[in-house]
Amino acid sequence: MGKGGSLSDGVLKKILLSYTYVAIWIFLSFTVIVYNKYILDKKMYNWPFPISLTMIHMSFCATLAVLVIKVFKLVEPVTMSWDLYFSSVVPIGALYSLSLWLSNSAYIYLSVSFIQMLKALMPVAVYSIGVLFKKENFKSDTMMNMVSISLGVGIAAYGEARFDTWGVILQLGAVAFEATRLVMIQILLTSKGITLNPITSLYYVAPCCLVFLFLPWIFVEYPILRETSSFHFDFVIFGTNSLCAFGLNLAVFLLVGKTSALTMNVAGVVKDWLLIAFSWSVIKDTVTPINLIGYGLAFLGVGYYNHSKLQALKAKEAQKKAAQAEEEAGRLLEDGDAKKSESVK
Repeated sequence: MGKGGSLSDGVLKKILLSYTYVAIWIFLSFTVIVYNKYILDKKMYNWPFPISLTMIHMSFCATLAVLVIKVFKLVEPVTMSWDLYFSSVVPIGALYSLSLWLSNSAYIYLSVSFIQMLKALMPVAVYSIGVLFKKENFKSDTMMNMVSISLGVGIAAYGEARFDTWGVILQLGAVAFEATRLVMIQILLTSKGITLNPITSLYYVAPCCLVFLFLPWIFVEYPILRETSSFHFDFVIFGTNSLCAFGLNLAVFLLVGKTSALTMNVAGVVKDWLLIAFSWSVIKDTVTPINLIGYGLAFLGVGYYNHSKLQALKAKEAQKKAAQAEEEAGRLLEDGDAKKSESVK
């Protein structure tokens, strides 16, 4: 096979691998969401204890992370001082625990489809908080885009057949805390040159989450669980559920590391439509035409936002290459002038 054929094979392999990473992430994300809904919903498994479920996930993930890093030494730990841990990781862990607690709680009150529609507000929250903390520049066209996404989600909420105010408050709170966590990662870790992959992230963050979740758990869920003598811990259900949650963390790293965060955003839209279809056809949740019109509008807004991000990244990359080319040309010119001066001597 010729050189061109080899190149085509390489490109084809890269494309197939990218689609494989996307498929793995969609499958695991889809599974975790549906599994959590199954466990927490009172009409299904009927174990409405979101703090306990989140603590089981964190305990499982922290244990596996410790085994991978400390026992099997498959991943190198990130060097981190106690001062950096308390000033950076602890606030991020607190936000993460609140985000997981509230998002899992929302499954008790809202349908899977409507929760995915509300999650479309994530770019709005991230951008708004980024502007607030001066990590994003305020742009009127971007803000109009954020307004269109919010309007679409508002229309979807208006058309929701099983609208529950408390459930919406919980999910919006989860979006706000998660968006703040993402911005804080940029401010507290990335700006200091520290990057955590899912294993090292769980190694440092999961124990912190457990501490923050333990406090409300003692007062909110522990008294009820203590009185529920009929409950027996199902190792199969909670074990496989926790394993899926751990696998999802790895899949995020795989997808972003091998493709890009933008790819994950686009894949997330596909996953949301699949979940809406699954919620309507299998779980038998009511999805109204107004729901779909509203989410469709929000979807267009999110799509435009992702497109703008992609164009900005391309422009930045082009500027970087142009600067490197100018620097290289300048260096060659200097070398040429130096050789000329030597020949004159």
